[in-house]
Amino acid sequence: MSDLQDKVARSFARQGLMGTLGAELVSVKPGKVVIRAPVTPETGQQHGVAHAGLTFAIGDSAAGYAALTLMPEESEVVTAEIKINLLAPGSGQALIATGRVVKPGKRLVVVTAEVAREDGTCVALLQGTMVPVPRTPMG
Repeated sequence: MSDLQDKVARSFARQGLMGTLGAELVSVKPGKVVIRAPVTPETGQQHGVAHAGLTFAIGDSAAGYAALTLMPEESEVVTAEIKINLLAPGSGQALIATGRVVKPGKRLVVVTAEVAREDGTCVALLQGTMVPVPRTPMG
């Protein structure tokens, strides 16, 4: 495992929500991170598809971790703002979020994420801004 993958994996492992959702890191590259999460009854809504909360959570995390891949080792990341456009129902066995850095910066990092079904159908697009923060003692 590369230092970059290890850095992201360590941070990801500390995210209780990602564990609760059953999400996993699929791919970590500079400026790009992919996260997969199963669609289960616990992450679904009343129509039998993924809840938008699942879609948002994995999209936000993929975008944030994409930003983290371009930050110094001593940094972590938080979301300053992010918006979501829901485009299609999150049906199927799993959702896959691909986060990308659009514009890196020292103070602000502009990011996007696409969340898709396993068949490739785009479920949602997210765009936002991440902010580097110092790593906490537990980080």
